[in-house]
Amino acid sequence: MSGGNLVARPLREEPFRPFGDVLEAAGRADKIINQGLCGRFHDRARLDFGDGTPGISIFQAEPRRVPYRLDLLERHPEGSQAFIPMSHDPFLVIVAEDLGDRPGAVHAFVAEAGQAINFLRGTWHGVLTPLSAPGLFAVVDRIGPGPNLEEYPLVPPLHVTLP
Repeated sequence: MSGGNLVARPLREEPFRPFGDVLEAAGRADKIINQGLCGRFHDRARLDFGDGTPGISIFQAEPRRVPYRLDLLERHPEGSQAFIPMSHDPFLVIVAEDLGDRPGAVHAFVAEAGQAINFLRGTWHGVLTPLSAPGLFAVVDRIGPGPNLEEYPLVPPLHVTLP
C-alpha cells in the first residue's frame, strides 16, 4: 500500500456489501405499521457480536476537512459496528480489503444525509469521519471481554478527496 490520492464515491449497497451494510429507507418498506403511517425497513444489518452483547453508545467526533489525511485503519475482530448519524449530514466511510494480517486496497465512500452503515466483523476501516458538526452518532457494537481493536498505521498516508 502506498500513499497517494483516493477519490470517495457515493455510498451504494452493492460496492459496499463486502465490507458491511448500507442502512437507509430506500425503495419500498418491508412492512407498513402504526396504522399505515410508518414504513418499516426491517432487519437491515448483519449484526455479529461474537461472545459479547450488543451495546448502544453515543460518539461525538470532530468534523474533518477534505482532502482528508488517512493515516490509520482499524478493525474489530470480535464484532460488527454500526454508525448511525444523529443529524442529516454526510460523512466519509473508508474501508479496506482484508489481506489477513493487514489491510489491502482502500475504498472511500460518501454517506449522504439519511444513510448509516454497519461494518462487518473484522472489516478494516477508517475512524469515524464526519464532514460537518455536530459529528454525533449512535453506535451499535460489541460489549464484552477481551481485546476487540487492531490498528494499522498507513505509511505513507493516503489523501481522500470528494468527487
